Amino acid sequence: MSQRIQSVVIVGGGTAGWLTAGIIAARHQGRIKMGGFSVTLVESPNIPIIGVGEGTWPTLRSSLEKMGISETDFFRHSDAAFKQGAKFARWTTGGDSDFYYHPLMLPQGFTQVNLVPHWLRSDQGRNFSDSVCPQEQLCEAGLAPKLITTPEYRAVANYAYHLDAGKFAPFLTKHCVEKLGVRHVLADVLAANQAESGDIKGVYTKQAGEITGDLFVDCSGFSALLLGKTLGVGFKECSDVLFCDTALALQIPYDTPDAPMASHTISTAQSAGWIWDIGLPTRRGTGYVYSSRHSSEEEARATLLRYVGPQHKDREARKIAIRSGHRQTFWKNNCVAVGLAAGFLEPLESSAIVLIELSAKLIAEQLPANRDVMDIVAARFNDVNHYRWGRIIDFLKLHYVLTQRPEPFWRDNLDPGSIPDRLKNLLHLWKYQSPWFFDEFDRLEEVFPAASYQYVLYGMGFRTEVDPAENADTESAAAQLLRENAAMTQKLRSQLPKNRDLLRKIQEHGLQRL
Repeated sequence: MSQRIQSVVIVGGGTAGWLTAGIIAARHQGRIKMGGFSVTLVESPNIPIIGVGEGTWPTLRSSLEKMGISETDFFRHSDAAFKQGAKFARWTTGGDSDFYYHPLMLPQGFTQVNLVPHWLRSDQGRNFSDSVCPQEQLCEAGLAPKLITTPEYRAVANYAYHLDAGKFAPFLTKHCVEKLGVRHVLADVLAANQAESGDIKGVYTKQAGEITGDLFVDCSGFSALLLGKTLGVGFKECSDVLFCDTALALQIPYDTPDAPMASHTISTAQSAGWIWDIGLPTRRGTGYVYSSRHSSEEEARATLLRYVGPQHKDREARKIAIRSGHRQTFWKNNCVAVGLAAGFLEPLESSAIVLIELSAKLIAEQLPANRDVMDIVAARFNDVNHYRWGRIIDFLKLHYVLTQRPEPFWRDNLDPGSIPDRLKNLLHLWKYQSPWFFDEFDRLEEVFPAASYQYVLYGMGFRTEVDPAENADTESAAAQLLRENAAMTQKLRSQLPKNRDLLRKIQEHGLQRL
């Protein structure tokens, strides 16, 4: 009988390692408890985590719930807050009133009627997201997406999280070890031991000797110790598409402890990139993501200081190099990369953590029964992940190709040679028919569904030619859905608490357990 897969070894901790460990261990709890299966995580006691990625997608709610984590505990121990989407300021014209939202709720009646043609024909003076979804107004009013009486992980308005990655990883560690039976080894990995077939037999560590396994998950960060250095899988850059290659990260306090806290990510365009602004209960996380070809580091630091204010001039922003791209393949032999070891893209739409979740979920659900079938599972995994990374690159580029800003960075982004062919084709198609439902998106678990493309396209002023006759049969239904959205918006605005008020109540009283 072929060698059964009985031991998974994860090399590297942080968000990638511990989320992967938790998702796999939760899915295979029966086998772990019976003693026929093990998940081991090896991490260095000497290498700090990158710890910048603070934005997530709503998928994290189901991931944490399946791992058996209390949402109340998560809020309390990860300095977590609600995220209801992203506000993009100054991306189109650069003017003071230039902004649009990418909310986390679908347009009203999204699976029934495509509201885009009807919104384009109307002359109400309301932007797209505000017309079809309540969430923009909830964010503008500083409201939370649920009530203190709403049970854990359940929502009134769809939400994700902002979190402190430096606190999230230790919180996951404790849960995975104590509740899910993950074996935790603190040791520096020195080298990998390969079999004649090329498979990895084990990793040599300084403190714990050799740790053997059947399947190895490389969560070793940018170094890609196993997939890159040991198995020689190359890196496919996409700096010709996404120009930002540097980030300056800066954590700043609120002016007062009870200052209003945004329940959305704020992304504000600058001359050579954009600044993120993420509200956590105890601080704000900010940072300037920019192209070093279009700005010096000195100019970038001055830009960030102008944004945060002169009262923070003595705080030193941390410089982080961004190498946009991904591994040429993600699973080779008996090794699969997750997180930064697989690749990294600028953090414009919080794709990093959701890619970790989706990859870990796929590994857990499709875990090969034995070595004989592993290559089949690996081929499937690689196909799905090449598709996902490609579509994320397309979607991030979409934010840059509709701009009217005059600076060289923004004009260079309009160069047709920097726009992926698939995105070019879709932009041409969308001149005549708007993205909707399954029209242009052919995979399950799309990271960014058609609704996301709608929010960005029409938020940035894109126009699709509308034939009134073609949409006449859905006109009354669309009008009803737009009225329902207006009524729902008014209702939610009157019911939902302020964001900081709800987070304070969660800290004090907790949410209802399911």
